[in-house]
Amino acid sequence: MFKPLDPLLHSQLRLAVMSLLISVEEAEFTFLKEKTESTAGNLSVQLDKLEKAGYIEIEKSFRGKRPLTTCKITKKGIDAFEAYVDNLKNYIQ
Repeated sequence: MFKPLDPLLHSQLRLAVMSLLISVEEAEFTFLKEKTESTAGNLSVQLDKLEKAGYIEIEKSFRGKRPLTTCKITKKGIDAFEAYVDNLKNYIQ
């Protein structure tokens, strides 16, 4: 029996963000934007959805006079990502 895939993680951009964040302690917005090749606006919207779900934490600060947004995956996000990958494996076996 297949478990349903988490619709929040089934989005290509959100899955890419989670895949990046699971392998680092934290990542800056500009790093995520470059790696996912997304627009700032779209990335911002998707990060907000992940944060509202409790999958990531977003910290806003400044580096000098420039705004700095840093993201990191939460325990809930790690668990959700691992469950998603496990469920996906069931579909392809």
